[in-house]
Amino acid sequence: MPPTFHIENFGCRAARADGEAIAALLRASGAHEGRSSEADVVIVNTCSVTAEADREARAYIRRTNRLNPTARIVATGCYAQRAPQELAGVPGVSAVIGNSHKALAPEIALRLMGGDVVSTSGEDQLIQIQAAQAGLALPQVILADETFAHSFLEEAPITPGAQTRPNLKIQEGCSNRCSFCVIPQTRGSSRSLPGAAVLSRIRSFVAAGGNELVLSGINLGRWGRDFDSAQSPIRTLAALIRVILEQTDLPRVRLSSIEPMDWDADLIALMAEYVGTRLARHAHLPLQSGSDSVLRRMHRRYRPWHYAEKVSALSRAAGPTLTLGADVMVGFPGETDREFQETFDFIRLLPFGYLHLFPFSARPGTRAWTLHAESPVAATVVNERMTALRSLADEKMHAHRRQFIGAELDAITLHTPPALTLNGQTSALTENFLPVELAAALPANRLVRIRVNGLVAGNTLIASPVLPATSASDSQLEPLATSDQPVLETAF
Repeated sequence: MPPTFHIENFGCRAARADGEAIAALLRASGAHEGRSSEADVVIVNTCSVTAEADREARAYIRRTNRLNPTARIVATGCYAQRAPQELAGVPGVSAVIGNSHKALAPEIALRLMGGDVVSTSGEDQLIQIQAAQAGLALPQVILADETFAHSFLEEAPITPGAQTRPNLKIQEGCSNRCSFCVIPQTRGSSRSLPGAAVLSRIRSFVAAGGNELVLSGINLGRWGRDFDSAQSPIRTLAALIRVILEQTDLPRVRLSSIEPMDWDADLIALMAEYVGTRLARHAHLPLQSGSDSVLRRMHRRYRPWHYAEKVSALSRAAGPTLTLGADVMVGFPGETDREFQETFDFIRLLPFGYLHLFPFSARPGTRAWTLHAESPVAATVVNERMTALRSLADEKMHAHRRQFIGAELDAITLHTPPALTLNGQTSALTENFLPVELAAALPANRLVRIRVNGLVAGNTLIASPVLPATSASDSQLEPLATSDQPVLETAF
C-alpha cells in the first residue's frame, strides 16, 4: 500500500496555495491523498491572523489525534512560525515546520510516512526535542527561524485537479507594518517568485488543460519590487501580467487581494484593456476601516478618499459588471460610535459585491496588542456592529447579483457537491466572481457561456448554459443597467 496523507488548510488564499503545492509534491512522490481519519501523515496548514484561528488549529490537531492516534501530525503555516514551541506541545504533533522552512515540509512528511526519524542537518539547523509530554515515540522536529530561506515551494506542479482554479503564489511576506498584523513576524518581508519561474509554471498549467489560474500573494501588489535590474527586467505586477497575457495561452487570469495603493495606473489600464476577455472582472481591495482616524491608528497607507478614488478608477476601467470585494475589521481598539458610523456610511456608498467581515483580534507582538490593553471595545458592542455590517453586506450583495438576472456571462465549471450532481446541476463561478448553480450536468474545468435565470437563497445565481466556450474571450458582455448603483463620481 502506498503511504497516505491528508492536508487541512486554514486561513487565506496564499496559505491555501501553500497547501496545494505541498499536496502536489507529495502526490508526485507517490503518496496518496486520503481522509484524515485514515492517513499516515496529517499536515495541518495553520493560520494565526486571529486568536480564533490559533484555537481552531489546536482543536483540529487534538481531534485528529483522537480519531487517528497512529497518524504523524505535521503542523506548518503561520501559527507554526509564530509559536512553534506552543504547537509542539499539542498532543500528537510529530513536526512543526514554520513558514521559514515550508519548502522542506513535503520531504519531512514523506520521511514520517515511512516511519523514519527525521535527522538534523547543519545547513537547515533542524532542532529536535524529545516530546515525552506528548506521548510520542519519535523525537519532534521544530523548524522555524527568521531567515525565511526555504519559504517558496517553487517545484510544485500546478494542475487543474482537486482545485479547478488553483492558486499560484507568486509573492510571499509583507513589508508593511500595519499595527494589528502579525504577518511580518510569520512570513517575513516581501519576496517575489522570479518572472521566469512564474511563466514556466503557467505554461505547464495550460499544457495540463488548465483554464483559470488565480495569482495570489500575501501582498500581491508588491510583486517584483524586491528585484533589481540585474535580477529581472520585469519588476512590477502590471508588467508581469502583461507578459503572461502576451506570452502564454492562459485563458483566464484572476487576481487575488491587492492593497488599494498598489492599484497603480498601469494595473488599472490592464484591467481596461483585457477585462472581460482574459483578465477577470473582479477586484478585492482590503479596506479594514472607512474612518480616517482608525486607518491612521492601524498604520494603513491610504485614507478613505484614496480608497474611493481607486474604486472609481477601477469601476471606469472594468465597467458596471465588476465585482468588488473588501475586508473590513470591526472593533479596532478605541473605535468609537462615530468612527464606526463613518465606516458604515462609507461602505454604503461604494458598489461592493461582497465583504469579508471580522472582529479585531489582538495579536502578541503587535502595536495593536498594547492599544487593545489601553482601549478595548466591548464584545457586546463589537457584536452589535458586526450584525449591522452583515445586514448591509447582504443587502449590497443581493443588489449586485440581482442586476445580472437575464444577462449572459462567462463562467467556469467547478467540482460539484453530490447533492447538486444528483439533481443534474453543476457548480460554476462566473468570470466576475459570482457563484452559480447551472442547470446542466457538466464536468469541472469547462469554460461556458451562461444565461442567468434567477437568484436563490444564499444569493446564488441559477443559470442555464448558452453555448460551450473554447476560451474566456469567446464573447463580450454587454453593459448592464445599474440605476440602483451609486455613482462614485458624485458621491465624494
